[in-house]
Amino acid sequence: MVNIGVLGAGHLGKIHIKLLKGIPSFNLVGFYDVNRETSAKVSNEFGLKAFSSMESLLEEVDALDIVVPTIDHYASAIKALKAGKHIFIEKPLTENLQEGLELLRFAVKHPHLVIQVGHVERFNPAFLAISERKLSPMFIEGHRLAVYNPRGTDVSVVLDLMIHDLDIVLSLISSPVKRISASGVAVVSDSPDITNARIEFENNAVANLTASRVSMKNMRKLRMFQKDAYLSVDFLEKRVEAYEISTEAQEGLPFPSIPIANGQGTRYVNIAHPVVSPVNSIELELKEFAASVLYGGPIRVGIKDAYRALEVAHLIVEEISTTKPTHT
Repeated sequence: MVNIGVLGAGHLGKIHIKLLKGIPSFNLVGFYDVNRETSAKVSNEFGLKAFSSMESLLEEVDALDIVVPTIDHYASAIKALKAGKHIFIEKPLTENLQEGLELLRFAVKHPHLVIQVGHVERFNPAFLAISERKLSPMFIEGHRLAVYNPRGTDVSVVLDLMIHDLDIVLSLISSPVKRISASGVAVVSDSPDITNARIEFENNAVANLTASRVSMKNMRKLRMFQKDAYLSVDFLEKRVEAYEISTEAQEGLPFPSIPIANGQGTRYVNIAHPVVSPVNSIELELKEFAASVLYGGPIRVGIKDAYRALEVAHLIVEEISTTKPTHT
């Protein structure tokens, strides 16, 4: 069993606390939040010890779940790591690249410490439903739109929302980034609230991503095109559509196979809706963190993946700030 503490008891921190209490692999020792009023409310709500400082919490745990604002990620993480604690840290890894690089270097020197980053969409049931397929997309179109919420506007929409899709794209395309084009507009905050980025890779794959936190509706969709296949993943509705071209019609699909002729014989478009098994994504990533700490299980989103996503995110932010106007 892993003795764990939670750092930060805000909206997401409370979700983590609730889930950790129900995971047998964890013994939730308590939490620390800088806001005393919040601490008192959360302590009373969950019947959980509120520690008076981060240092006192670290003394009682094997691992720390870091759910504080992005600006505090680095200071919290490095303190926990230097105390010899495993950490689960919410995305993005850090506020800036230098901080992320320092955590990465520390991790390389201390491989016995488990560091997992909360890129939760890797655990989305819709994405899990296609994870066993042979995926080699050459074009990805992504839309991540959200109704305005002041929470999260301390960073650019690239680091707040788009980074989810950046992590997914980078997990699917194992090729260096060749070129980035991006534009963004600040509508209600001091940093871009709506952004579009075109990412070109050395293997000629392309990802075109749009993120907005000032939309009239929520949308989280990713469309992937590859040789003989098109897949649509709806992260919000937890649905997947797969259109695959083969030399044979497949039986038992929800729609009849569609024959097509291209001068080289008849081929078939087979349309399927892969089964999406219900799962709590945050609970699953926390369970995998426990397995990594206890048994050395694989880390689906480690610090190297998180740093790469952060690096590309900052390249997009830099492209927006140097080449495009960012205010309406």
